[in-house]
Amino acid sequence: MNPFEAARTKAHEALGNTVVKELNKKGYQAVYAPTREAALEEVLKLIPEGAVVGVPGTVTIREIGAMERLAERGCTIHHHWNPNLTPEERMQTLMDEYCSDYFLTSANAVTRDGMIVNIDGNGNRVSAMAWGRNILIFVIGINKVAGSLEEAISRARAATPPNVLRLSGSTPCIQTGHCVDCDSPSRVCRALLILERPTNGRRTHVIMVGESLGY
Repeated sequence: MNPFEAARTKAHEALGNTVVKELNKKGYQAVYAPTREAALEEVLKLIPEGAVVGVPGTVTIREIGAMERLAERGCTIHHHWNPNLTPEERMQTLMDEYCSDYFLTSANAVTRDGMIVNIDGNGNRVSAMAWGRNILIFVIGINKVAGSLEEAISRARAATPPNVLRLSGSTPCIQTGHCVDCDSPSRVCRALLILERPTNGRRTHVIMVGESLGY
């Protein structure tokens, strides 16, 4: 590792552990993983073989290779990004994600003092993060850390243009490269969730990763 990479790694570790400390103070079960490979191993420690896992719209979970490894371990994975689903099957899969034993997702942003921020179009992700009888697991890249709640909301909105492009959408943000608080019928910023603490009775894990992941 060259000295530039070493410095970046140490800075990411310091920041990640700062956020982990704050998350644990707020009642989350949080750990730091230096790499995506280490993050995947943390996920596998939490999810047993054969479990039913819901994975909503999240690039991060796919980037760490969780889908493949969970399938190898005999887990049933419900995810509505499956391109082979009919509209009816997609709606059922959204419900299956919600009701899975584990809800495995990421976040659009997290503040240095441990508030987790997400913006959603359909509301399926944020509703499942806000309430559920299952175990909630966040995997969050170091690029998602923001200094304040205002910055976190701005950072969450910054994820919109690439997501719209991924969905072949046509909102104004794909022309400007940033959120313009549009009134487009295809707007995907419709529901904002700020988790100040884990919701009552919910076992919630957070794995902070020392790499940039997702949008």
